[in-house]
Amino acid sequence: MSAGGGARTARHAVAALVLLLCGDFVLWHAARFSAPTATLIGALGVAPWLLLAPGLWQGQPRRHEAAALLTVPYLGYGLMEVLANPGARPFAGALVLTAFALYVALAAFLRLSRPGAAAPTVRTAP
Repeated sequence: MSAGGGARTARHAVAALVLLLCGDFVLWHAARFSAPTATLIGALGVAPWLLLAPGLWQGQPRRHEAAALLTVPYLGYGLMEVLANPGARPFAGALVLTAFALYVALAAFLRLSRPGAAAPTVRTAP
């Protein structure tokens, strides 16, 4: 697989994981809170991803860097809920796993999309 193909695959994985992360976040809060509260929390949780979405889809490295930093609050929130709230463990665990997978996919995209990311060549001694 070429470096361009790997970056494209990573970009598609990022898009799928962002949708999964946002969906998990919204569904989790819809199950826990009343409709107005869940709508507000869901909108606040999804809004940053909506701002980054065009750049993520176009493959802009700066947007992927920002998105990698944006996964940290989801990891922290999910870990806190896994440890402190037994009733929220299924959704919180899914949020943590999805956020971690998203971080790995973002790092993979950044690694594969940089110039010179082609396969290393083997040099023979002169």
